[in-house]
Amino acid sequence: MSLTRTAGELSLVYCEEAVPDGVRCEQGWRCLRVAGTLDFSLVGVLASLLGPLADAGLSVFVVSTFDTDYLLVKQTDFQRTVDVLRRAGHAVCR
Repeated sequence: MSLTRTAGELSLVYCEEAVPDGVRCEQGWRCLRVAGTLDFSLVGVLASLLGPLADAGLSVFVVSTFDTDYLLVKQTDFQRTVDVLRRAGHAVCR
């Protein structure tokens, strides 16, 4: 679960099965977690993941935490996302 509050909104990222009926939400997402704990001195981690996906026309919703990053992609694009990341040299484990 992720909760983000800004001046203009409150966003919750949550398992869709747990979202109550009647709550406005976007469904049909899959999540990929960047493995390990990322040091803040690392540069370009997200760029190396997002660049190939952008080049392939794939939309990504990113959630970053203190330790790592999560890439959320639409379920319908999941296999294509995995394929693009692997072709770019990334290991994708399920």
